[in-house]
Amino acid sequence: MHTDLVAALDIGGTKIAGALVDGDGRLLVRAQRPTPARQDGETVMRAVAEVLGELSGSPLWDRAGAVGIGSAGPVDASAGTVSPVNVPGWRDFPLVDRVRAATGGLPVELIGDGVAITAAEHWQGAARGHDNALCMVVSTGVGGGLVLGGR
Repeated sequence: MHTDLVAALDIGGTKIAGALVDGDGRLLVRAQRPTPARQDGETVMRAVAEVLGELSGSPLWDRAGAVGIGSAGPVDASAGTVSPVNVPGWRDFPLVDRVRAATGGLPVELIGDGVAITAAEHWQGAARGHDNALCMVVSTGVGGGLVLGGR
């Protein structure tokens, strides 16, 4: 099986966005749902599952080799859990395990949204070609990431 795409999820207090992304950073398929942020954790997870369901309905889905998640925080990447302050129903929510189960066992990587946007800007955006960069997320929450010495 040719697995040259990544399924990407952006989990925030306003929206849950997903895409199938190629190695050049092109978004080939997109899906989005509003975040039911004031509802219980299972309702929020259903919105994530709907985004994943829409992506997996694409003929390109079979090329996805992994899922990358950038989430509002706090994020505990080692435990695979999220506790976004703007999504009260998710406290120590096992997002990695739930997404892995929803995608048939694809490998899942979780990072904070501030780190995700910093990596993206360094790879494809405004920080491209710079060894040092600071990126901030100011939305329904505040976060950030730092590139030092190209890392």
